[in-house]
Amino acid sequence: MIPTLAAARRQRGLSLLGLLFFGVIAVMLVVLGMRVMPSALEYFAIKRALATIASSGASSPVEVQRAFDRQAAIDDFNSVSGRDLLIERDGQQLNISFSYEKRVPLFGPATLLIQYEGSTASK
Repeated sequence: MIPTLAAARRQRGLSLLGLLFFGVIAVMLVVLGMRVMPSALEYFAIKRALATIASSGASSPVEVQRAFDRQAAIDDFNSVSGRDLLIERDGQQLNISFSYEKRVPLFGPATLLIQYEGSTASK
């Protein structure tokens, strides 16, 4: 079936300019994701280290700090050290928490500031 002239006029599509616009936006989002991903992976490694230490049964703050520093050396992260941890005792259980900021350079003078925090306390 051959489309008629009226049907051809009703057809709409993406112009070359629209395609370029959406392509530039997509590339910018991919670059942003590539810059943020290492920081996010480091955050999840820190949370994993806290979960491992909390389940290991460390009983004193010094033991927790040393275990965290060992885990940091294994997982190769350096944004948080054992001294940066906030360790509180809640009855028999130790609650371990951390908080830090990460600046991710984007382009020129523009940077992205991400605030990370985590805890072993159940919420």
